[in-house]
Amino acid sequence: MSVISGYLDHCQEILKKTRAQELEIAQAAQWFADSILAGRVVHVFGSGHSRIMVEELWPRYGSFPGFNPIVELSLTFHNLVTGANGQRQAMFLENVSGFAERILRNFGISEKDTAFIISSSGTNTVPVEMAEIFQQKRVKVVALITKDHSHASKSKRNDGMKLSDFADLVLDSGAPVGDSMIHIPGLATPVSPGSTVGGAMIVNAIKAETARLLTLAGKPPKVITASCIAGEVMSRELFESAYDEHAHRMAEVYRTAGQ
Repeated sequence: MSVISGYLDHCQEILKKTRAQELEIAQAAQWFADSILAGRVVHVFGSGHSRIMVEELWPRYGSFPGFNPIVELSLTFHNLVTGANGQRQAMFLENVSGFAERILRNFGISEKDTAFIISSSGTNTVPVEMAEIFQQKRVKVVALITKDHSHASKSKRNDGMKLSDFADLVLDSGAPVGDSMIHIPGLATPVSPGSTVGGAMIVNAIKAETARLLTLAGKPPKVITASCIAGEVMSRELFESAYDEHAHRMAEVYRTAGQ
């Protein structure tokens, strides 16, 4: 078997694990839809490469307003790798206690909101404290972790608490311990992670079910749609109206910051 086939076979196993979580995915979508229907938002956060899942949810084609994508550049800007704004600094900062509180101080949090926190290991300080703060504010927290990897990993907190300890619902990316899935003869360590594959499937399954629930409630979402599907006029209108709605929702979230 080629390593290509091996990787794709592992992805098929991740798909099976994702399917097995259909009820949990539906529950997350119901909570998210409830927040959006209440005129509020779902706060979405991920540090490091978990930001990929944040941006997969909103904004992009096939997505809609109702989500607050919290992407802190100091924790996610990896392009330079080394030097100023490099990976070393980002990895250090995502384990600085108190940083999550500084980030969330910018937003007014309501009990009608929900939170979606993504962290493959579920052990880094900032996402764990983020979930802890949301729960303290009586906001339901959905966590997306890699369960096997998280269980095998040590928390960066002195009390040993992990993201799963501050979640009302835990979803699993389905990747293995260490994330990377392919072992190559003669190479000491594995390559090719799987958490992004599972995470993207879960995020978009949640998105689809949330859209269904909003439509069923008589509030169909404004979905950003390509002109080759919707036509140039409708596509432009959807873009503008979706961004306007996002701005209006966030205006309310900013209005109550610090209260």
